[in-house]
Amino acid sequence: MTAFVHHTVLLPEAVAALAIKSDGVYVDCTFGRGGHSRLILSELGPQGRLIAFDKDPQAIASARALASEDARFTLVHNGFETFDQELDRLGIDRVDGVLMDLGVSSPQIDDGSRGFSFRFDAPLDMRMDTTRGITAAQWLASADEAEIREVIKTYGEERFARKIAAAIVAQRELAPLTTTRELALLVGQNVRTREPGQDPATRTFQAVRIFINRELEELKAVLPQAARRLTTDGRLAVISFHSLEDRIVKQYLRAASTADTLPAWVVVRASDLDEAPLAVVGKPVRAGDEELGANPRARSAIMRVARRTPGPWREVAA
Repeated sequence: MTAFVHHTVLLPEAVAALAIKSDGVYVDCTFGRGGHSRLILSELGPQGRLIAFDKDPQAIASARALASEDARFTLVHNGFETFDQELDRLGIDRVDGVLMDLGVSSPQIDDGSRGFSFRFDAPLDMRMDTTRGITAAQWLASADEAEIREVIKTYGEERFARKIAAAIVAQRELAPLTTTRELALLVGQNVRTREPGQDPATRTFQAVRIFINRELEELKAVLPQAARRLTTDGRLAVISFHSLEDRIVKQYLRAASTADTLPAWVVVRASDLDEAPLAVVGKPVRAGDEELGANPRARSAIMRVARRTPGPWREVAA
């Protein structure tokens, strides 16, 4: 089996953002190949604890080896939208930090058999968890044209979504789309222009992958769960890789770090208002020149960090 290289993005910056306490409890919502998890464990003492989530069976196989070596590490084979459910199952009430490294990992992209990339000819799968759910090919074979168009337009921000959706429906009347190359060629025939250096299929592949894995829905579900579980001064760090993810994170943090507003006619001192449950920490962090030189895929990464305040918890929807 080919060993696929995974470059953990913003590795020291993300772990530093968590402000690790040696006896703290931390959650890595996206284990991947364990870069962040291993560095967190290196900073934890004997009483510290780390829980890691992942859906990908290959990531789980890698994580099991770590779990067998380190009793402080607990593995959860599930999507992070089950955050509350799984922490309740483990008897954990509060955590000192949560890290989310969103999107698709380098091994998932570089393993052509997974069907994430148009660079390889492979079965059109795109599932992060290959043990459950429908494949991209199955969805494209059954969804109506309007749904396909809306997914490509919304999740891919693709201005040629209408033409692409119509072409997919027309093609499947002749033969189903079953491989990444078939889909990429079809999209390329229906995208008139594209940004320099970007493959015509980029936006469509992104859109289908996000939809199949419910990536944005899971992100919206987990943000309030993670923030609610933080201890006072606990940290939430989220690394996003495209504008749709980052917009959700930015808007959630803004809402959760803004104190309740009162009608203009209510006279009250600022000191008497409840503190917002979260406070944004610093400015958004991006990869530096050295990291970009070693891993060009880091160019789109942006990390936002927040801290749990002593203020009362207030539910904020993502």
